[in-house]
Amino acid sequence: MDSLNSLLDGFGTALTPMNLLWAAIGVLLGTAIGVLPGIGPAMAVALLLPVTYGLDPTGAFIMFAGIYYGAMFGGSTTSILLNTPGESAAVVAAIEGNPMAKAGRGAQALAAAAIGHFAGGMIGTILLVALAPTVASLAIGIGAPDYFAIMVLAFIAVTSVLGASRIRGLASLLIGLTIGLVGLDQMTGQQRLTFGSLQLADGVDVVIVAVGLFAIGEALWVAAHLRRTTGEPIPVGRPWLGRGDLRRTWKPWLRGPLIGFPFGAIPAGGAEIPTFLSYVTEKRLSKHRAQFGKGAIEGVAGPESAASASAAGTLVSMLTLGLPTTAVAAVMLAAFQQYGIQPGPLLFEREPELVWGLIASLFVGMVLLLALNLPLAPVWAKLLRIPRPYLYAGILFFAAVGAYAVGGESLDLVILLIIGLIGFGMRRYGLPVLPAVIGVILGPAAEQQLRRALQISDGSVTGLVNTPFSVTVYAIVALILAWPLVYRVVVVRRRNGRKAGGKTGAVSGG
Repeated sequence: MDSLNSLLDGFGTALTPMNLLWAAIGVLLGTAIGVLPGIGPAMAVALLLPVTYGLDPTGAFIMFAGIYYGAMFGGSTTSILLNTPGESAAVVAAIEGNPMAKAGRGAQALAAAAIGHFAGGMIGTILLVALAPTVASLAIGIGAPDYFAIMVLAFIAVTSVLGASRIRGLASLLIGLTIGLVGLDQMTGQQRLTFGSLQLADGVDVVIVAVGLFAIGEALWVAAHLRRTTGEPIPVGRPWLGRGDLRRTWKPWLRGPLIGFPFGAIPAGGAEIPTFLSYVTEKRLSKHRAQFGKGAIEGVAGPESAASASAAGTLVSMLTLGLPTTAVAAVMLAAFQQYGIQPGPLLFEREPELVWGLIASLFVGMVLLLALNLPLAPVWAKLLRIPRPYLYAGILFFAAVGAYAVGGESLDLVILLIIGLIGFGMRRYGLPVLPAVIGVILGPAAEQQLRRALQISDGSVTGLVNTPFSVTVYAIVALILAWPLVYRVVVVRRRNGRKAGGKTGAVSGG
């Protein structure tokens, strides 16, 4: 009841005219900035941090929350329509959303994403209010072996589910892991794959990799085939979800938060892992598996709901522990410190008006996001009516601007082009793109957790499986690896049994 009363007080703070205005500005700015490839929520909050110096802390953080959710949806918009993720959490949305857009169902994909963000954000924020202390205590108890096990699960799942074969999925993952090695070793400081360039010492930014593989690779692939095709504008389609779409999306909208929220609260890669795991889950549970890869609406609804819930989970660790689990949380932590506020267990006692006003503003921001973006879905989808040569020229321009904005170095543009050529080659030889992006995102973190776990156990491999959580995760990994073999054996035996039964029946009948 104390939490409920505090939340009601928070609504009293969040619903004041000025705070409502900051929430609306945050949602609008976040969506507009998120649409630009390469400028995700973290960069948006960082760029707007100086703008809030004159605001009171409550108004500033309410606007930050609006920017966070708005930028996540904006990244999904370009991911769906242009196959150009605005940020890494929107990568999964491109897998099914872009084929839907190409089939003239871009408005439906955007509507599914908007409602998914609303549902995931609402459920995630309710869980934030109810379970913050419990989730925070669980996050404290998870160690390096558990983190590494989670990342191994993500690697195995991504190579097993996506693409025409496991070998191609593994090849794509290895490309991503190799790119992730570029830079300084986090523990020894030794340079790896930098070719003597100091500018590569910090590694290759994930945004550059995602934009290069998706946007540049897609643009080059389209350009290579425009000589043979007319490049007609893609139809927009009707701007609403039909009954069939709603029947296929309501369960993914509800399942997404159950995956996204816990992962948001632990430092295991932000929204990237839960969005992918949500995609895998929906593919396993769907009655329309044949449509996956060709534009299955479940593959948009579930991951987008998981991403939004993950954002709420991120705030659990930041507010209760002062532990930033994503780049956005790290920027917001810096903003707290700018105002002389230290997030942690005492924050709820010392700054109740700010904390509960911020949490209440998440509910308000979700409503504003849905109210603004559902009507805009057909408008965004009209981007697809632009003739493809002009459309992809624009994509190349904004991709280059976004990549340059990441570090302000001309070398970033060269790297973007090289990775774009790699993306083109991957499309040419049928390699799925997502495993490479997952490898870049999680590879360095997996290496760090592996080495930490081995250091704790003095180099013993048993240190990787010395917790019940890690053992459970590895059991799931073994099941994923063994399932195709078991499935084939069972199917072959059934077929042989049927054939044997048919021959016996024929002999007895003769």
